[in-house]
Amino acid sequence: MKLYYSKGACSLSPHITACEAELPIELVEVDLQSKRTQTGEDFLLINPNGYVPVLILDDGNKLTEGPAIVQYLADQAPDKKLAPLAGTFERYQLQQWLNFISTEIHKGGFAPLFNPATPEAAKQMAIATLTSRLETVSEQLSNRAFLLGKHFSVADVYLFVTLGWGAYVDVDISRWPVLVEYVTKISARPAVQKAMKEEGLI
Repeated sequence: MKLYYSKGACSLSPHITACEAELPIELVEVDLQSKRTQTGEDFLLINPNGYVPVLILDDGNKLTEGPAIVQYLADQAPDKKLAPLAGTFERYQLQQWLNFISTEIHKGGFAPLFNPATPEAAKQMAIATLTSRLETVSEQLSNRAFLLGKHFSVADVYLFVTLGWGAYVDVDISRWPVLVEYVTKISARPAVQKAMKEEGLI
């Protein structure tokens, strides 16, 4: 399998997931400004939307969108229990959290803060929304180890990646000690360390 990624972007989530699942994966870095891969390919021919991640399977099939990709990868290594079994209520809870992180934290919260064209008033609105959503996450984690309870899942991987963005846009998560503890705990996982080193983040 081949994963198209950009350093520290949301594509870090499937990268970590592949490491957690111990799946062999070829990494192809993408410059999101030029829309070119490290080998000079036109990335828009791979994903016309111009963003990562993209997963190309060994049979040539292609997946885009992080929440879909991480579930696919998790299902390739069911013994790792990175996602509840398909069809169970717990699987729908996982999808609930993946959707929440994707829409409310990633796109609704952080994305406007990374866009230099976003007006200041809109950035302040995004920060207010993000603060509210992080409050929700903090409450969820106040009496459990991970989003789904005792078991680490791909939803935790995605949340971990987004929480790491706060340092780049002046969103300080230290106001939520539970989130600081959560990030510290997940960052210490060997698979997380491996993926971050492979992207040159640590």
